[in-house]
Amino acid sequence: MGKLNADDWARAALAALAEGGLAAVAVEPVAVRLGVSKGSFYWHFANRRALVEAALAYWERGTEQIIHGLEKIPDPRERLRTLLELAFADATEAAVSFRLISEADDPAVAEVARRVNERRLAFMTATVAQTGIGEEAAERRVLAGYASYLGVAALRRLGIMHEDTAALVNLALAELLGE
Repeated sequence: MGKLNADDWARAALAALAEGGLAAVAVEPVAVRLGVSKGSFYWHFANRRALVEAALAYWERGTEQIIHGLEKIPDPRERLRTLLELAFADATEAAVSFRLISEADDPAVAEVARRVNERRLAFMTATVAQTGIGEEAAERRVLAGYASYLGVAALRRLGIMHEDTAALVNLALAELLGE
């Protein structure tokens, strides 16, 4: 692997978090994941906490990038379908979301998880409302839909649910739009 940057470390830390929670974000295992010595870690971060914070910031930036890309889709139904396809296709992202909610005892983690989830919910609510459902109904449907998404993430982690992505997207879209 070429020269690593802080985002490479943050991305690897998120993958570790998805697999094993916050405790799995440790310098040596993340270095092994990247195929480098742990000494190279200190070129980018002062300590493990700085790595955790960088991973959280990277995750939050990723959410914003996705939302900005989706905002370019003019049709709210197509925007919502694309969002659901992205969400259900990325098991790692779902696992990160689920794990961070589970790690909410850590105030810094809780704050980022709250911000990201509020941003996602607000974006989804606005999108669903634009289909003509209305703000209040959209908010209720989005809360139920997002809770289902997190539940699917948990069931996938346990190996209980193996539903294909297309079926999940179609089901979620129908529920969100009341179809």
